[in-house]
Parts: sequence; C-alpha cells; structure tokens
Amino acid sequence: MADQELTWRGAVARGDRWVFDVVARRHWPGADRVLPRLGRAANHGLLWGGAAATIAVLGSARARKAAVRGAASLALASATINTIGKWSVRRPRPMLDGVPAVRQLTTQPRTTSFPSGHSASAFAFTAGVALEHPLWGAALAPVAVSVAFSRVYTGVHYPSDVLAGAALGVAAGLVVRRFTRDVEEARIAPGDERAAVGAPALPDGAGLTVVVNTGSGSAAMAGLDVLRERLPKAELVECGGPELAAELASAAERATVLGVCGGDGTINAAATAALRAGIPLAVFPGGTLNHFALDLGLAGAEDTCRAVAAGQAVHIGVGRFTPGPGPDPEDTRAGYFLNNFSIGAYPELLGHRLRWAPRIGGGPAALLAAWRVLRAERPVRLSLAGKPRSVWLLFAGNGTYQGTGPAPRYRKSLGEGLLDVRLVHGGGRPGPRLLAAAFAGPLTRSPVHVATRLRSLRLSDIPAGTPLAYDGEHAYAPAALVLDDLPDALMVYRPH
Repeated sequence: MADQELTWRGAVARGDRWVFDVVARRHWPGADRVLPRLGRAANHGLLWGGAAATIAVLGSARARKAAVRGAASLALASATINTIGKWSVRRPRPMLDGVPAVRQLTTQPRTTSFPSGHSASAFAFTAGVALEHPLWGAALAPVAVSVAFSRVYTGVHYPSDVLAGAALGVAAGLVVRRFTRDVEEARIAPGDERAAVGAPALPDGAGLTVVVNTGSGSAAMAGLDVLRERLPKAELVECGGPELAAELASAAERATVLGVCGGDGTINAAATAALRAGIPLAVFPGGTLNHFALDLGLAGAEDTCRAVAAGQAVHIGVGRFTPGPGPDPEDTRAGYFLNNFSIGAYPELLGHRLRWAPRIGGGPAALLAAWRVLRAERPVRLSLAGKPRSVWLLFAGNGTYQGTGPAPRYRKSLGEGLLDVRLVHGGGRPGPRLLAAAFAGPLTRSPVHVATRLRSLRLSDIPAGTPLAYDGEHAYAPAALVLDDLPDALMVYRPH
C-alpha cells in the first residue's frame, strides 16, 4: 500500500511538472503584460473587494446580496487555507527553471505552495456571487480563471495547487449558500413574542408617519411602492445623513405610529425615538441584510402593511447600555440595541471599515479591516461584574441567538427579555483558535469561548478610546457601562 501511494504521488508530481514546463515554454501573446498584473491585483483579496464594491454600486438589491455572499465565501476560503491548508501540506514552491524572467514576480511568495490561496479566493468569490446572481457570476468567471492561471504562468504554483484551491473556493461558496439559506428559512417565521393588545389599526395609513432613509438604496424604494399602494394616507418623509435622527424624533412627536424604512442602523434610531415617545413602531425593511426584520418574522413591506391595517403587533424586548459615572455629564443618557452590542474585535473592524470605505469602497475596506483586526488581535482589558478580564470580543445579543458557529445567526424570539452574552478571551491568538474550534465542532467546546444568558451585566475599567458597536453603529465607550434588557419595552407591528 505504501509503495502504491508513493507511486501515485510520484505520478502526480511528474504530471504537475510536465504541465508547468509546457506553460513556461509556450508563448502566450499579450499575457506577459496582463497576467502578472492581474495576479498582483488579487493580492490580499483587493481585486475581489473592488468587484464587490462595484456590484454594490451598480447592481440591484439581489446583486448586493450576491456581493455579500461572495465576500463571505472568500473569507471562509481564506481562513481555511491560512489556518489549515498551508500548514497541513507543506509543499515547496516550484523551481523557476524555464520560466521567462519577464513573467516572474518581483517578490516571490514565502508561504508553502499547496493549495493556491489566490485561486481559492477567486473561485470562492465568483461561486458565492454566481449562486445568488448568475449573470454577475458569469461576468466574473473569466477573471477568476485568469487569476488562477496566472499563478502557474508566473511560476509560483503547480497546476494541482491551483485546481485544489479552485475546488476549495467553490466548496466555500456552496457552504455559505447552504448556511445562509438555512438561516433565512429559519428566520422568516413569527416567534413567540407576546401579542400586543390595543395596537392602533390604520386601514388606510392615516396616523402613520414613515421616515425613509434615502441612503438605503433600491431596496427601500421598492418597499415604498408597496406602502403607497396599501396605505395611501400615510405620511412619507424622505431624508438621510445627519438629519435622520432629528427627523425621526420630530415624526414620533406628531404621529400615532412611527414607521421607518431602512436598514438596521436606521431602525435602531427609529426604535429609540418610538421608545422615548411611547408609541408603536412599524418597520418596512429597506437594508441589505435586514437582521431585525427577519428575526421578527417580516419578509418585506407587504407584511408590515397588512399588520398596520389590521392592528396586529407584538411586544419585544430591547437591549440598553447605560453609561456609568464619568467625567462627561452627557454620558448619562442610555442607548438602545435591537440586535446586539459588542466591544472588542468587531467594533475595531467596523471603525476601520467606516474610515476607509469613502476612499477605497465598502468591499475592499471590509476585507482590509478584517485582515488588520485578525492580525493585530489586541484584547481589551476591563472588568466584568467587578472581575478583571482580558477579552478579544464581548458580544451581547438582545435575545438568544441560535447557532454554534463563529458568528451568531438568528433569534427565534425577541420577547425573552434576556441578554445573550458571549465572550472570547484574549491572549494566545484567540482568532485562529476560535476559528479552528468552530470548524471542528460546536463553538461552546472552545476553551476561549464562554456563553451565558443574563438580565444585566456591569462593565467597568474600560480603557479610554475603546470602540463599541450596536446594531451596526460605531461609537466609543465610556469608562463604565451597564448592559440590561427591557422586557416588552416596544410595540412593533407584525402579522399574527
């Protein structure tokens, strides 16, 4: 058996080298100027980040969803290669004998050869996009093939390295599709939130004021068409940018029901205004991901219109973070979160992305931010319930999130009144350890991960300048915070 295995490996190696030499000897008109540059453009996923940004700007809501899936597939493939693939098969890079100097890279890669990370990233992004939006996938496919071929053409990979990387990339795209479909199917279903008694029924929309975030794009505009048809007497206010919060507060003062059309950050601002005014909230999903709406069981604007017309609503819990005593008296005002709150790696990533996105686009900014945060792995040293801790990530969900993977997925109910608290301890390179544990089995088995459910949690001794995130919004934490969950705090429309 051992002799057969050695013979098989030898045959593969000889075939690899033969194809490698054929590519090296053959003249490919025009390729010397194009392929090396294309391979460099794909370094660190920059080419695919730019493609994601282009799709997001030029494409429809479905195309933006495809771009997100492509980026997620690329991240999964890259993480798998860097934590498992490169260290499992330590294959040397090809010798450059016979490869023309004009093709060779100025700086040769120092990592092992198997599998090809460039090929995995190219095919992962393309497969992720194609499985959601075939037309954009077809446009990307020739570029992905060219990037993969460029790795053999420039002499940095054997053909089998490229084929293995491409196969791993396609597999990552299929895994992400399966994961997202399972999540979406599970999420678009009403939970067990307590039905609200006395929610105003507005058959024609009179008494409803809907604030529309004009920055949400075509998804919000599609929801408005349904809204105008089903609730013609509703007042519509279109605005965006810094005026949004003030417009929501003003609308909450004069409306019977406050409506909002936008993504999760916009919905958070509307929920805050509705809470302070003591009125119900009507959510018309208009973002890219719509986490809150899907977890609530709202598939689209049609569901919300039907619920408002019939006066059908539920009570939900709302997460709250209240600053403790500090040098700034303005820190005493509470903030709220409908989805989740976090300190550590994710707020750092979000801050980098928001800072870089205006200059290089959202897709490349997200990839660069993730790379920088995972590479730095700086823990935050603070006190939890009076005990000193070093954490890489502190996550608090408004209600229990399902799933045991590296990221929480969805909630079955928003009416629990409990915080889903998850900690990833700092020290010892927690990022790769956490990722390896997530692939090996339930994340709860990882020694760096702790999960529990609490009514409240006190944070203190938070270093100055520590970022926090809530429902996708970015801010800086005060020296002390109290997190708690307010049961049945907000009335939200949803069909029964």
